[in-house]
Amino acid sequence: MPMKTRCLLFSVLFMCTTYPLIAQNQIRKEYYVGECNKNDLSIDGILTEPAWQKATWQDDFIQHEPSEGKKPLQKTTFAILLDENYIYVGFKCWDTSPDSIVQRLTRRDEIDGDLVAFQIDSYFDKRTAFSFFVNAAGTKQDFIISNDGEYEDNTWDPIWLAKTSRDQSGWYAEMRIPLTQLRFEGNSEQTWGLQVARMLFRKQEVSLWQPSSKKMSGWVSQFGELKGLKNLKSRKIADLTPYVVARTDRYEKEPENPFKQSGKKNQLDVGLDGKLGLTNNLTLDFTINPDFGQVEADPSEVNLTSFETFFQEKRPFFIEGKNILSFPLMFGDGDLASENMFYSRRIGRRPHNSPEINDDEYLDAPEFTSILGAAKITGKTKNGWSLALLESLTSEETAHISNGHQRTEMIEPFTNYSIGRVQKDFDKGNTILGGMVTMVNRNLKADELDYLHKTAITGGVDFVHKWHNKDWEFDFSTYFSRVEGSAEAISNTQKSWIHGFQRPDATHFEFDSTRTSLTGNGGKIVVGKYGGKLKFMAATAWKSPGLELNDVGYMRQADNILEVIWVGYRIFEPFSIFRNLNLNFNQWTEWNFAGELTGPGGNINIHTQLKNFWNFHMGTNVNGEGLSTTELRGGPALKVSGTKNIWVAFGSNEQKKLTGEMEFMVLGGNIKDSKKLFNAGISLGYRPSKSLKITLSPNFTSNNDELQYVTQQDYANKTDYIFARINQKTLSASLRVNYNITPDLSIQYWGQPFLASGKYSEFKRITNGRADNYFDRFSLLSGNELAYMGENEIYEVSDRGGTPLYSFDQPDFNVKEFLSNMVVRWEYKPGSTIFLVWSQTRNHSITNGNFDFRNDLTNLFDNKPYNIFLLKMSFRIGK
Repeated sequence: MPMKTRCLLFSVLFMCTTYPLIAQNQIRKEYYVGECNKNDLSIDGILTEPAWQKATWQDDFIQHEPSEGKKPLQKTTFAILLDENYIYVGFKCWDTSPDSIVQRLTRRDEIDGDLVAFQIDSYFDKRTAFSFFVNAAGTKQDFIISNDGEYEDNTWDPIWLAKTSRDQSGWYAEMRIPLTQLRFEGNSEQTWGLQVARMLFRKQEVSLWQPSSKKMSGWVSQFGELKGLKNLKSRKIADLTPYVVARTDRYEKEPENPFKQSGKKNQLDVGLDGKLGLTNNLTLDFTINPDFGQVEADPSEVNLTSFETFFQEKRPFFIEGKNILSFPLMFGDGDLASENMFYSRRIGRRPHNSPEINDDEYLDAPEFTSILGAAKITGKTKNGWSLALLESLTSEETAHISNGHQRTEMIEPFTNYSIGRVQKDFDKGNTILGGMVTMVNRNLKADELDYLHKTAITGGVDFVHKWHNKDWEFDFSTYFSRVEGSAEAISNTQKSWIHGFQRPDATHFEFDSTRTSLTGNGGKIVVGKYGGKLKFMAATAWKSPGLELNDVGYMRQADNILEVIWVGYRIFEPFSIFRNLNLNFNQWTEWNFAGELTGPGGNINIHTQLKNFWNFHMGTNVNGEGLSTTELRGGPALKVSGTKNIWVAFGSNEQKKLTGEMEFMVLGGNIKDSKKLFNAGISLGYRPSKSLKITLSPNFTSNNDELQYVTQQDYANKTDYIFARINQKTLSASLRVNYNITPDLSIQYWGQPFLASGKYSEFKRITNGRADNYFDRFSLLSGNELAYMGENEIYEVSDRGGTPLYSFDQPDFNVKEFLSNMVVRWEYKPGSTIFLVWSQTRNHSITNGNFDFRNDLTNLFDNKPYNIFLLKMSFRIGK
């Protein structure tokens, strides 16, 4: 289980799906907005203008955390005013201990300390809300809530203003939000949903204007009401943000390499981002020649599994509004939650083709595919229709190869991506019907890329119904895929590890080398009770053998049927030493479409926060014996013995200057000595001042696995699947330094050394992968069957009589990498930003499986770095 910080506790509380509906017998509060003139207010956080003196101030807040329904420890009042262009919100946060107010400067959307929040449902659909937070230091956070609190889009960055002040009576906040940043229908009089909240950080107390019960589900649907909104004219946003990027790369000179002789490379680019209101409720976002140079690099890893690594999206254009473009294939969290019909990292991905070069040749190829442009239309109509359409074009990419004479090879074709999503609300959001379609079209004019799909189409329909005050939920979805291309392309898809149509022991499908298309389907059915203290869910999901979504989606494996039962119990109120307590039980079983058992298992876990604000988490998992159809990478199924593990994690009080989190996990195979894994992670945070935070997070993993795939070799109409015991060690340490000079000017640094090694021994061939006895599934290569040729770093395999059969490369590895990124960000005017970026990469690898921390780290930093220096300046033109 990943460690969780509490610095965004208040945001997490707002997003938690265990939040309630208003009980039927609870009063829905009303606030009548006051009017003011354009020049009545100067936004300074002081609240002394006559308009504020005449405003209606309300102070009837109620405690939500930790003790629901109790009186808050400190008094809070707020007022709301409106003119023809802006909505204004004032907060007076009284405090009898003003010296204890926690003011922490952070970057936008990373809010911390004492804070207040203003949330409005301007659609009044009881599912969607625009959220505006500000802390006592003046740092802002904003996001859009959708699906009644189930999702939030933290990358929504509207243009608005907030200022704070402080005196001996407490602290004050003042917001000015342009109506152009909201979505609503213009009419004579309307009502919006409203919630106002405060967090008293030192007590971790959340108080709300509109009370809510934790025993029920939903969040936006339980808002109070904002009234008195008369003669509002809906506004259409119109923002254009041109930008210029100057970049220089510096690296070690290589005199014999024509692409690196100078040791430097310079580049100047321009681009344009835009946001235009097409109608009152539909917005067009577009980017031309986008640059994401300020985005942090993906963390290092060594992936020895048969599954593709899922990387989080970090590029702002593709994150904003991502929830409406989401069509999840599964349910829950963890690895399951990543599977989706749309995976935006496919757009601008690493090129498919990696040219083979001779020893005397040099290669110059782009690391990622260039995005020529992208546009998306998103919005929601007054009739409950949610719409999203994304279109993107990526360029043709070419690699340059030289050995004195240059040649080129295409590595990625010109590609068009289209994604469309629609949903319709019924019965005040209790019923939702939706659909999604994606299309990928490639211009395959080069023979060397004929192995790619020419066209990929996916589509799906989903349906959700909630009842009994949304305590109960039924969720159904079904989807399909169709890919088309050359016989080679479809053959590659059938033989990929995801599908394994060439498996010799498969009885429910067969490989067809003449096919030029492949279709598949999948879906899920979920019934759950999410209200009350006792919660549960029963679910099933399936993906047919021919389902293929990975042209623009993310899917780990096809040919899968999954059944899950989850039961959870929540204690919301403090008792004994606990502030709250969560208990969970999960059971699951997996089969393939032939009805073969592939993965039984279950777990129990507990999560709690103590009254001293420390957190504690603990759980145990048991995975039973089942068939793996991917371990042999296209070969017959292999029966895996299963594992069991236990993990523990705890974290200290985040209010302190010095904080810490730790987690440990121990895993063992169900067969003695078949698998041993240990993982330990620590995160230490230090905040010497309100503006500076330093975090160091080392992590160490040791893995000893008796059955690690090495290679497969064909000989004499046979195939040998070679496995070995691996002793793998991985050490990484992330260092983060966040220094916020003002809420709009910050310096962030992230650096990560990464050391990984793998030593292989006890080589064996799989003899009977389905054998009931574990030791009958493989045979050790011993005696004269295996010989190591040190000069060529290869292993030679012979029969028992000593006749050579084949050879394979020595698989030991030692990988060292250092990634770092420093970003100076200055929002010099609302929506206009300057980025100064320095990125550095160092990497080194050898075929030596020994782990030696001191030597590995020394060798890493002895290696010459690759540096990138980048200056990006944008200027917003809009209103």
